[in-house]
Amino acid sequence: MGARGLAARGLIAIGHGSIFDSMNDTVNKSEVTPLRVSEDIVPLGEFRAQAAQVLRRLRASGRAVVITQNGRPAAVLVAPEEYDRLQEHGRFVAAVGEGLADVEAGRVVRDEDFEDAPVRKARRPRR
Repeated sequence: MGARGLAARGLIAIGHGSIFDSMNDTVNKSEVTPLRVSEDIVPLGEFRAQAAQVLRRLRASGRAVVITQNGRPAAVLVAPEEYDRLQEHGRFVAAVGEGLADVEAGRVVRDEDFEDAPVRKARRPRR
């Protein structure tokens, strides 16, 4: 099992400043502001006519905008920062799933074995 899987299950601690710190920050952030049906659901025709205004409202409110077509949800707009957060959260959840699968399959390393393992230096790539 790799360090990522161990850290995802809390079996080892990864030093400050690692990718796991940013993943934990992502999980701890609050969720998207709840949708307001009267403001955040926009028919496609209205979106076409008022795209700039809808995007300004999206950025100002922090809420997602649902675009409908023929009365049914067709797309959801979110701010770029929220999209990035959702992507990072998805990667974190996938890493946790991989780690749990490793535990179920018995692919684990005891703390004592991990601490006693020799450390190899990474090779610099040839030019």
